[in-house]
This record gives sequence, structure tokens and C-alpha cells, in this order.
Amino acid sequence: MPRDHHEPPTVTVVTGGASLISLALARRLIDGGGCVVLGDRNEDARSEVEDVLGSNGVYLIGDVTDDAFLEMLVATAVDCFGRLDGIVSAAVTFADAMYDTSREQWLEALDINVVSAALLTQKAIPALTEGGGGSIVYVSSISGLRAQPHRMVYNVAKAGLHMLAKTGATQLADKRIRVNSVSPGWTWSRNIEARYGDRAYADAFAAEFQTLGRLADPDEIAAGIEWLLSDGASFVTGTDLAIDGGYSALGPEALGQPFEKYPTI
Repeated sequence: MPRDHHEPPTVTVVTGGASLISLALARRLIDGGGCVVLGDRNEDARSEVEDVLGSNGVYLIGDVTDDAFLEMLVATAVDCFGRLDGIVSAAVTFADAMYDTSREQWLEALDINVVSAALLTQKAIPALTEGGGGSIVYVSSISGLRAQPHRMVYNVAKAGLHMLAKTGATQLADKRIRVNSVSPGWTWSRNIEARYGDRAYADAFAAEFQTLGRLADPDEIAAGIEWLLSDGASFVTGTDLAIDGGYSALGPEALGQPFEKYPTI
């Protein structure tokens, strides 16, 4: 059953909270009357994050591979806002040396991307259950659905989130907790800005393999996450929402570029 629409505003915990997607999500949730607890290890972004949150949120600095930090995120939501209605796991590392990746690097990537999501869920289950249920969203990626050149560790970790959502949905349905994932395509982010610098250049790069011909804006990804958290998605669980500008619709011939580059094909 959906939640009562007359209940108090929703309270959401978000890891990877300093990312542009998470900040866009926080704006949406707060504009809708909700409260947000954002967790990240990015101290440099504190003023930017706190400007977004105002009095409707809390920004906590910490490491998602630390169980005590995950527990603190959940406890802060309950202590400050009286309840917990949803969690979003958006913590990520992009470190990837493919077959040159060491065991230590593999374990670190899986810990940040997948294990932290599972354990945040574990810590949140009692509070969500006490509130009558809720919604969990894992921020995966199109990289978890497709092999890509020069990437391996990231893709494997993101793929793990898809199965975590499916198994979580079956395990938590009796508690009225829905579990889903989202798979963004190439999206304007701090990481993309650091790598490409210019938005126009990054859009042109993405136009090769996203049919809409550009990167996603962070708010476009946040809109999908917000919907999965909401009562509007009350019968959606165990699924993945691709917000990828048509990336997953393309085959190996892409948008015709091979024919432009090699006209005799």
C-alpha cells in the first residue's frame, strides 16, 4: 500500500552527498517539503552543500566504508527530523586500472560502490520499518549494463548494484520497503568537469553515443530518483530506471558514425 499522502514530509539519507546529482536531488526534496541528510568525504564542498540544505538538512563528513559513519547518517535523520523514509546510495569511486588493478584497489572499489550501499541499507532497515516502509535507490550506471573501452572495475561494481536492488526488493517487500536502481548515462558532474573542463566539449563527446546528443543535466537524473522515492512509484520495486539519453538503445553502429567515417561499409 502507498504511504498516506497526509503524513509529515519525507526524510531521506543520501551518500555521495556532495555530487551534483545528490545536490540536485536535495533541492528537489527540500522544495517538496522534505528533509535531507547528506553524507560525503568532500570537506571542500561544505559551504556549497550547506547553502543548498539551509535548515532543512544536515551535511556530515565521513567515509562510507566506515560502519559507524553509516550508522551516524541514519541516526542523524531520526534524531533531527524524527523519522526515515528513504535512502539513496550515490557514493562512488572511478578508480580503474582494468587488469592492472591490484587486489587492494578492487576491494576498495567494491567496498565504496557496492558494500557501502548494502550496509547502509542494513543500518536503515529498522528505521524504515518503524516508519511503515520506504524507498531505497542505488545510483548505478549504464556502465553496469554494458562493457566499455578502458573500463572494468567501475562497470563490475555498478553491475553489482543492479543485483543488490533486485535481491533487496525480494527480501524487503514484506516490510513495505521498495528497492530500485537508476542507471544514468553520461552526466555533467564534478568528475566530467575535471576530465573535460568545458561543457560544450563534453556534450559533443556524449553526442556520439547518446541519441539526444548531449550529456544529462544532474537535475534530470535527480528527477528520476525523486520519482522512485515517491508514492508515485508505489508499485515499482526491483527494477532499474535508465536515464541515459538513449545510450542503451544504440547498437554497434551508433548514430551512423561508422558509415560517416568509413563510407564503403
